Amino acid sequence: MNFNRHLELEGQHAFLGASKYHWINYSEQKIVEAYNNFMATQRGTELHEFARRCIELRQKLPRTKQTLNMYVNDAIGYKMTPEQVLYYSDNCFGTADAIAFRDNFLRIHDLKTGVTKTHIEQLRIYAALFCLEYHVKPSDIEMELRIYQNDEILIDNPEVSDIVPIIDKIITSDKIISKIKYEENN
Repeated sequence: MNFNRHLELEGQHAFLGASKYHWINYSEQKIVEAYNNFMATQRGTELHEFARRCIELRQKLPRTKQTLNMYVNDAIGYKMTPEQVLYYSDNCFGTADAIAFRDNFLRIHDLKTGVTKTHIEQLRIYAALFCLEYHVKPSDIEMELRIYQNDEILIDNPEVSDIVPIIDKIITSDKIISKIKYEENN
């Protein structure tokens, strides 16, 4: 049998695909909800890419209280770097939406395009990753972490006591995972 070729679809996954089979048990309402969530995720990805390009090009948006506009304009105003990977190990890294470090002041901003309530811990992990990667002691710097969501800005100024336990957890957890990987390969 000669199977049909679908070159344009290779490596992609359909919303109603076999690899995410749970949808076969969904009601019609649940299908609608799941698809809307899927599309919101897609839109969020596109908005992040748009914001990244605006920041890179230093293209400010109209000054409004809209989440995207405030995020982009603030990142440009603070001369931040968009979509920066922060790396500790292959087991622990992440991408900060926007980051800047000047005069011992670490600033990390996160754009949230969904409606689900977010948690500042994500940004605290980025701060811990920054400290680990660049060998910066949290006690030697000041930090401001911001989440932009639902036309509001949540601001957090973490203390050393908020970041050090995360750094310790990263180091300990990385050692555990590295040991497991080593044992699996030897």
